[in-house]
Amino acid sequence: MRHGKKNNHLGRQTAHRKSMLANMACSLIEHKRINTTVAKAKALKQFVEPLVTKSKEDTTHNRRIVMSKLRQKDAVAELFRDVAVKVGDRPGGYTRIIKLGNRLGDNADMAMIELVDYNEIYNLGKTKKKSTRRAGKKAATSTTTEAPAKEVKANDEEE
Repeated sequence: MRHGKKNNHLGRQTAHRKSMLANMACSLIEHKRINTTVAKAKALKQFVEPLVTKSKEDTTHNRRIVMSKLRQKDAVAELFRDVAVKVGDRPGGYTRIIKLGNRLGDNADMAMIELVDYNEIYNLGKTKKKSTRRAGKKAATSTTTEAPAKEVKANDEEE
């Protein structure tokens, strides 16, 4: 029984699985999105999100921890230099998995995994949401002062 065992072995030995996830994480950091199977994407998400969290604080210790997992100096440099700056204020959830359908050859479930802050289509709506929140707070304070005046006008119109 596999009660409480959270990692998916993906039909591979431990060394092969760790190497594959490290290579996929380096590709994700380099290209910002990759296409893979759904199971590998879910395993990669669990693998790469703690590394991105470590990259938010640029210390020698964190660089060494990430280097021991990724094993590619260029990917570690880009993670700490570019990706960490973009996700600095995000409290988690750095990747997004989008299901693409089935692969033609073997009918495997395919997915695209991407870094959330690098998708310009989704980020356009996000910036608007922040501005409406600010305006909503200002509007909420102004509507509380204007609310009795509106009620008076409503009463006048009824009479």
